[in-house]
Amino acid sequence: MPTDKIRNIVLVGHSGNGKTSLAEAMLYRAGVVKRLGRVGDGSTVYDHDVEERERGHSLWLSTGVLDWEGYTVNLIDTPGHPDYRGEALLGMSAAELAVFVIDGVSGVQPQDTVLWRHAEVMGLPRMIFVNKLDRAHSSFERTLQQIRDHFGSHADPVELPIGEESSFHGITDLLTDEAFVYDSGQADRAPIPDEMIEAERSGHEHLVEEVVEVDDQALENYLEGTEPTPDQFEGLLHEAVDACTVFPVLCGSGTAPIGADHLLDLACRVGPAPGDLGPTLVEAGEDNIAVLPDPAGDPLALVFKTRFDEFLGQISLFKVLSGVISTDDELVCTRTGQTKRLHQLLSLTGGEHRSVRSVSAGDIGAVAKLDETLTGDTLAPPGLPVTIPVPVLPTAVHGVAISAKTPAHEDRLAMALRRIATEDPTLAISHDSTTRQTVLTGAGETQLGVAIARIERQGIDVESEPPKVAYREALARPVEVEGKFKKQTGGHGQFGVATVRFEPLNRGAGFEFGSEVTGGAIPKGLIPAVGAGVEEGMTRGGAHGFPMVDLRAVCTDGRHHSVDSSEMSFKMAGSLALRAAVEAVGTVVLEPISELFVEVPVQYQGDVLGDLSARRGQVIGTDHGDTGASVSIQAHVPTSEITRYAIDLRSMTAGTGSFEITHYDYQPVPDGELDRVVAEASVSD
Repeated sequence: MPTDKIRNIVLVGHSGNGKTSLAEAMLYRAGVVKRLGRVGDGSTVYDHDVEERERGHSLWLSTGVLDWEGYTVNLIDTPGHPDYRGEALLGMSAAELAVFVIDGVSGVQPQDTVLWRHAEVMGLPRMIFVNKLDRAHSSFERTLQQIRDHFGSHADPVELPIGEESSFHGITDLLTDEAFVYDSGQADRAPIPDEMIEAERSGHEHLVEEVVEVDDQALENYLEGTEPTPDQFEGLLHEAVDACTVFPVLCGSGTAPIGADHLLDLACRVGPAPGDLGPTLVEAGEDNIAVLPDPAGDPLALVFKTRFDEFLGQISLFKVLSGVISTDDELVCTRTGQTKRLHQLLSLTGGEHRSVRSVSAGDIGAVAKLDETLTGDTLAPPGLPVTIPVPVLPTAVHGVAISAKTPAHEDRLAMALRRIATEDPTLAISHDSTTRQTVLTGAGETQLGVAIARIERQGIDVESEPPKVAYREALARPVEVEGKFKKQTGGHGQFGVATVRFEPLNRGAGFEFGSEVTGGAIPKGLIPAVGAGVEEGMTRGGAHGFPMVDLRAVCTDGRHHSVDSSEMSFKMAGSLALRAAVEAVGTVVLEPISELFVEVPVQYQGDVLGDLSARRGQVIGTDHGDTGASVSIQAHVPTSEITRYAIDLRSMTAGTGSFEITHYDYQPVPDGELDRVVAEASVSD
């Protein structure tokens, strides 16, 4: 298929807006499916995973391919749940056009605005489809006003609905001044209803006025009274969509279905083809290279999604940026440097696949069994070490500690965790050596719950609990003590005495050991054992049982026995010396402090700041950005206070807030919090 006849379209929007139903309707109108599937009964092509069917909504992006009026359309359906925003961003990275599906009953919702901001940053052309206009309490006019309030005045209708709610049965096309009525998804031309003629003419005139502004000559001609011809009008609209100066608004119902065919028509006729938006800049060391979707160029592809199939194993979905990729081609994964042979190329529609011989520039395909290749990887010819940029994905911020119920399942659990992290790059897996927990981290409870459910479906018994906070202890002040270990059980005994000076160090300094022993009080070969014993004692914990940190130990003196002294005896002496130091001067309990970067719409600024203060947070600064519509807040907050912050912030901001979190420092626990910290730690143990 020629590149200019390819359309890569991603459907985005809030969960429940009907994206999957609309995608199903488009497949149905294109003849890909003979029966219109329903989300409610789990019969759609796109929601093919068992978890999606049981939960009744999309969890991961899914692709489908259809032919429409001489065009090849790659239709990407994405989830709208905030936990799976990363899936939507990956789908947007593979498309040239985003269709925002808006609920005609509920109107514009939080994730609609969040994803719109992402599309703006990406410079991605957009259309808007007002869905569910056949439902009770739906309103195109009310929803259109909300769209303009949230997305700007350049959201312009190109269609108007005929009828309302249950009587909705057709559309008027403002581009062609035609009306279409629907019966079982099929459209027939019809006269524009008399009561709509005035609204249709007014809408057409407004649309022309918006579109001609993209071209100076067209604008001049229009001001002189010459309206563009239908072909000119369509060409100007194409330019306006590509330039993101006009966002066409369409209307319909995915379940009826009404308007799916017109959406396909418009997306193909005036939506961007690969290359219409200019070259893709790829990174080559410190330089950027402009790559056009030229079939004659070097083969270059971006892996934008990884998933696993029961029969095929790992499947890598990719978009070809340049050249032609054919079966058995050898390409290099530039992240690893490994050469990969592409044995089996596929075209995917939902969970179904068919083999293809090649995938050309601008098109989307898939390949099976590309092991060790991950989402975001670049596939390039040998000797072309370039990297294709991918969107920054949401940071994993909400964690759960997960473990196998039985030792027999530990290896299987580790393998399952690696697999789900490969499928979903917004999940992270880490092992905390302090708390001895394996922590699965994601965007929220739903994402983690689904991940655990998928693991359990593999017959792996798991248990989960909240992650423990990694408290630590530091010695309160310098002290010098003696550690003495003496044990006599017949024959050789154990004897070691070490005098050790302990000094607390600055945060993050770690452990230091030195010796000032003179005169052979302790043989040189045994002195390091004193340090090993101190270090081992630090891991066992201080006065409250938390690991000790930031300590210098200097062995100053000691005694040994020519027969009974050994490394073990002096290791024990070092450990006992640390215990004596803790008993003598005590410890300071340290709590981890996290650095938060919170971004919320400005109307939530006061609520968020007050909430951070209640969590013992220290606000470092705020930034209202260029537009003033949102505010970024930097704060330092005790980690123990924000273990559920992902959930709380979502509730506080109606799902529009986001944040990133990193470890900042360790600071002493305030006196008023110490008893609570120790008590909670004792319960968790």
